[in-house]
Amino acid sequence: MTIRSQLDLTQKLSREDYEQQLSDRSRRMDQLRLALGGKLGDGKIGPGLLICIEGWDAAGKGGAIRRLIAPLDARHVRVVQFAAPTPDEKRHFYLQRFSQWLPGRGGMAVFDRTWYGRVLVERVEGFATTEQWQRAYAEIVEYERSLSLEGMIIVKLWLEISPEMQLKRFKQRESDPLKAWKLTDEDWRNRERWDDYSEAVDEMLERTSTDWAPWHVIAAEQKRFARIAVIDAVIEEIERGCAAHNFALPPASDIGL
Repeated sequence: MTIRSQLDLTQKLSREDYEQQLSDRSRRMDQLRLALGGKLGDGKIGPGLLICIEGWDAAGKGGAIRRLIAPLDARHVRVVQFAAPTPDEKRHFYLQRFSQWLPGRGGMAVFDRTWYGRVLVERVEGFATTEQWQRAYAEIVEYERSLSLEGMIIVKLWLEISPEMQLKRFKQRESDPLKAWKLTDEDWRNRERWDDYSEAVDEMLERTSTDWAPWHVIAAEQKRFARIAVIDAVIEEIERGCAAHNFALPPASDIGL
C-alpha cells in the first residue's frame, strides 16, 4: 500500500476555521522566519531553509506558495520556478541548474518544481534514459543529505488530487480568461498518462523520503485544507530541523499563540 493510497482526500476546512488558522499560522511562520534570519533574539542566524513543492498540474501549488510567503518580508524569501531545462542547461549535470538558487545560512528559498523532474516528467516522457532516471534516486538522496549535513533544512511537499478534481480545475481554467493561459496542450496530453505518472510519483516518494528530508503528502482536493497543511508541514520541519541543529527558536507564546 502506497503513501498516496492511504491519503484521505475528503479532508476539508470551513472558511471560518481556515481564516483563523491561516492567521495563526502566518504569525508563527513570520516569527520563525525572522528567527532564522537573525532578526529576533541574539541576532545569530539559523539554518538555511529550502522548501520544495511538487504536485499534480492544477493541484494548487501556486496558491499554497502565495499563502505561505504572504506574511514574510519579500526581502527575506526567494521563490524560484523551474521549467524545462534550456539547451545550455542540458549540457550540464541536471542538478547543477538548481545549485545557484540554494539558500545560504539564515536564508530561505521556495522551489516551485525541483530536481525531482528527473524521476517524474523526464522519466515518463523519455527525456532521460532508463539508466539516468534509475540512477537519480540515489543521486538525489545523497545530494539532499549533503545539504542537510551542511546545515540546511529541507521541506518536501507533494500536493495530491484526484484525476476528477484535476479535470474540474482544468475546465475552470479553460473558461476563465484570466487563468486560461495556465492551461496548455501539454497539460491535457499529460492527463492521458496519469497512470504512468502515478507510478513514477509512488516510486519517488518511497525511494527519496529520508530522515533528513522526508516527504509530506498533502491532501489538496480542497484548497483551503491544503494551504493550511502546507504551512503546518513547513513549521513542523523548521522546528524539527532547528532542534537537530541546536538552534533555539522563540516559543509561539511570545506572539500570543
